[in-house]
Amino acid sequence: MSKNSFFAEVNKMFDRAALHTNHSQGLLSQIKECNSVYHMSFPLVRDNGEIEVIHAYRAEHSQHMQPTKGGIRYALSVNADEVMALAALMSYKCAIVDVPYGGAKGGICIDRRNYSQSELERITRRYTFELAKKNFIGPGVDVPAPDYGTTSAEMSWIYDTYRSITDNPLDALACVTGKPVGDGGVRGRTEATGRGVFFGIREACNIEADMHALGLNRGIEGKRVIVQGLGNVGYHTALYLEQAGAVIVGIAEYDGGIYNANGLSLEKVVNHRKETQSILDFPGSTNIQNSFLTLEMDCDILVPAALENQIHSENVSRIQAKIVAEAANGPITSAADQALIKQGVMVIPDVYLNAGGVTVSYFEWLRNLSHVRHGRISRRREAHNALKILETVEDLVDKKFDPIKLADIDSGRGFGASEAELVESGLEDTMVGAYHEIHAHASSHKVDLRTGAFISAINKIAQGYSRGGIFP
Repeated sequence: MSKNSFFAEVNKMFDRAALHTNHSQGLLSQIKECNSVYHMSFPLVRDNGEIEVIHAYRAEHSQHMQPTKGGIRYALSVNADEVMALAALMSYKCAIVDVPYGGAKGGICIDRRNYSQSELERITRRYTFELAKKNFIGPGVDVPAPDYGTTSAEMSWIYDTYRSITDNPLDALACVTGKPVGDGGVRGRTEATGRGVFFGIREACNIEADMHALGLNRGIEGKRVIVQGLGNVGYHTALYLEQAGAVIVGIAEYDGGIYNANGLSLEKVVNHRKETQSILDFPGSTNIQNSFLTLEMDCDILVPAALENQIHSENVSRIQAKIVAEAANGPITSAADQALIKQGVMVIPDVYLNAGGVTVSYFEWLRNLSHVRHGRISRRREAHNALKILETVEDLVDKKFDPIKLADIDSGRGFGASEAELVESGLEDTMVGAYHEIHAHASSHKVDLRTGAFISAINKIAQGYSRGGIFP
């Protein structure tokens, strides 16, 4: 398969949607462009004393909203084209779910498995310093987050480095999201993207007319699912789908896949991987040595949760799923996307579906700027109000409630929404509202969900540019 420009693939999808808008060509051209791309190289002194040159990137696609926002990935695939494409997708993603950021993305061209923990820390801190030198990081400028190959540990190093060099240490916590809770992170961020993917799939499956057109029953329960990639996003997506009654029949990882038409226990697969360092040879399943072939197995919902370009012109005709839910960024090429539509497959697009991460990152950013944990101010007040209501009920029915339970309510124990619950509630509201918005665009324009999502994004970003006076 010849590899096309990822950024060009994104722009093809943009162009299809732009035909359904009434914006000027000049404005559309500006929205498409990536405003800034920074390629840096710097030396790493390895643990053995050798010097290695590290190449890294940061792209800021659009400043129609500020700050810009986007993850940092550590992968050998990282290059200028990739970060530009992912930054563009982030602009559209934030617009679709009404998160007030422009899009950005960054990456370092390394395989983290080849570096020690101390080497990774030095790489991350130097990368942060280089970003700061060029004003590519800051609470009101550009706010990174975890992505493929990075974790909360890297985000903590970024925060610590930025705090040591900024002239505004008070708001330094908000320079990066996805941090550990002890470093200003928000509860619920780790599972946010996978949880958001689940909410999106759930909403799609709850529209009876759409499911009927696919020959499926309404709802999640009983639907057979294949997940590609058992990292953070893939794992949590599979977990929530399984808890909702879906049957996980296949899982693919970099070293191969496993399949069992009767279902796999996610917990047992994860435990097997911990013991053997691989999902292969899981009891009761069939090994699939080429992980790509797992995507072609029989299922109702296919969830690509790995890297881009996984479904392309050479394998798209063999996809048997009726719903493809893009948990990863760009797992379907533009040509394959059109082929799937012709095959009658519903594609729930990445530009909407994996927005859970940036949505909860937004909640973390707000928490860091306000310096108040979500729910801290109101939770005890809610408990006191509930106690007053119960006391009124006691007077009306002339009956006393259990005093121990009343004391628990009065103390706030077990009552009122925790930060994690508030975050999940906000995420669910965001994903549900956004799905029905893009579904309405798709229905009114008689287009697929991806085009509907891009129409929504283009209209909102165009409003942002006009509001900023860039195009008077």
